[in-house]
Amino acid sequence: MGLELVLLLVDRPRLATLLERTWEEVDAAMEAGQLRASRPDHDARLVRPFDIDAEAEWLDWSEAKTDAQRHLPLSEALAVCEDGEEGLLHLMRWVSPGAWEVWEGRAFLYFDVLLGREVAHVDDLYAESTWTQIMEETGKRTETELVEAVVLDWMGRREALGETLDEHRDPRILPTHEAHVRATGGLSHAVGRLTSDADLVGIVGREHLTATAWGHGPWNLTTLLQHGLPASD
Repeated sequence: MGLELVLLLVDRPRLATLLERTWEEVDAAMEAGQLRASRPDHDARLVRPFDIDAEAEWLDWSEAKTDAQRHLPLSEALAVCEDGEEGLLHLMRWVSPGAWEVWEGRAFLYFDVLLGREVAHVDDLYAESTWTQIMEETGKRTETELVEAVVLDWMGRREALGETLDEHRDPRILPTHEAHVRATGGLSHAVGRLTSDADLVGIVGREHLTATAWGHGPWNLTTLLQHGLPASD
C-alpha cells in the first residue's frame, strides 16, 4: 500500500540519559534486558515495537558497526560513526511511548482537511512548515470534530467520483471508514500528547528511508549528532 509517514514521540530526558552512557554499556544492558524498566510506558493508541524486538534491532545494527568507538558515550560515538543517524533512530524508538503511522496516500486526505488547503506533493507531507501548521490546527478541534470532518470529506470525494457508499455493494467501505476514524483519532491523540507533555518531542520521518531526513530543525537527526540535544523549552 506504499510507504508510511511516521510521527515518532520521543521522551527527551530518557534519550539524553541513554546518550550519556557508553556504547558498550548500552549493548550489554540491551542484551541483558536491563533497560526495559526505564522505557516509557507504551501508549496503547500508538504503534511501538515490543521490547525484545527493539533490543534486537539495536543489537543487530550495533554488531554490524565495526568502526564503532564503543568506549565513548553514545552522543560522541554515534557522531563519528558511519550511519550514526540510524543508530540514533533506534534509540529514539526505544525511548518512545509510541508513534503515529499512516500510509502517505491517506495522509494527503487528512492534511487537506486539517489544514484547509491542498497538500499537493509528497514532500509537503514531511515539511517543517506543514507540521507547524498541523500542531496549530489540530488543537482547534476536538478529536471527534476532526474525525467527523475527515469522514465527511472522504465520503464527499467518493460521491464525486461516482463511487458507492453502500457497504453491501462494496465490502471495503466499513473497514476503510474504520481505518480513517482510527488514524485521524490517533493523529489528534498524538498531537495532544506532544502539546501537553513538555518531555515529549515529535520526530517526523518516512518509514524505510534514510534516517538523515528524520526530524526538523535542531531535531533533525544529523543536526543532533553534530550539535547535541537542544535545550529544553
